[in-house]
Amino acid sequence: QLHLVESGGGLVQPGDSLRLSCVVSGSMMNFYAIGWFRQAPGKEREEVSCISSIDGSIDVADSVKGRFTSSRDNAKSMGYLQMNNLKPEDSGVYYCAAGLMGEGVPCYRAVTHGYWGQGTQVAVSS
Repeated sequence: QLHLVESGGGLVQPGDSLRLSCVVSGSMMNFYAIGWFRQAPGKEREEVSCISSIDGSIDVADSVKGRFTSSRDNAKSMGYLQMNNLKPEDSGVYYCAAGLMGEGVPCYRAVTHGYWGQGTQVAVSS
């Protein structure tokens, strides 16, 4: 059983940066893929980024590519989402998730069916 806690959200202006953190406890994080999702009010949840536990490959959504970078530090049991050049459309609740990648299971699918944090709010407004 994993426990995930996100932090680092806040209210920022367009063009600003934020770094979200995700603390993972309960098991060794290196066994798990780490994903980031977001959900804006009235909109469906959106995949943002996913880091494979198998080969370390990172998938980033087209909507944030070039601005957002995800990373993980297994020794510290931490996941990170660095968000640069934030836009109002980036506003929403950001969640991290962790899941086991079985053979042939894509990263996002693994984390979707795994463990989730409670989310951290990001608001981008002038």
